[in-house]
Amino acid sequence: MQFRKAVISDIPVIQQIAEKAWRPTYSHILSEDQTIYMLDMMYGTEVLMKQINSQIAFYLAVDEDLVIGYFAMEITEPSKMKLHKIYLDPDQKSKGVGSQIIAFIKEFGFKAGVKHIELNVNKFNSAVQFYEKMGFFRAKEMVLDIGNGYVMDDYVMQLNLESAQ
Repeated sequence: MQFRKAVISDIPVIQQIAEKAWRPTYSHILSEDQTIYMLDMMYGTEVLMKQINSQIAFYLAVDEDLVIGYFAMEITEPSKMKLHKIYLDPDQKSKGVGSQIIAFIKEFGFKAGVKHIELNVNKFNSAVQFYEKMGFFRAKEMVLDIGNGYVMDDYVMQLNLESAQ
């Protein structure tokens, strides 16, 4: 497994994985209309171009030249990092890839001098248990209005890197 920084030409593969991953992940949580709205809001070509060209570190998980997932993180304060996204091709789940990605993110945070990693996850997403297994805890709850009458009903989860060493 290798991780490499995403570039603009990677946008179509990121969009393909998002399309493939979102419905199995969210079909029991979100309406199809909200899923379409959020995919466009978060994975439109212009949105991804802006993120890849910003302070957000956008990476691909590559296994034998095949992109099997992606993640994006950003140092938001000198001591805090935000994990914006982490998605795998559904065919690659339960193979240890997520754990490898989290290990990479932790190492990235250690090297940057970060003390905490934070992420938002839908309260009904099975990934909550994965993050807890990886050492994250539920720091707070948040309901975020994302427009068009939709909200994200999330846990804000946090990992303390000082105690994770």
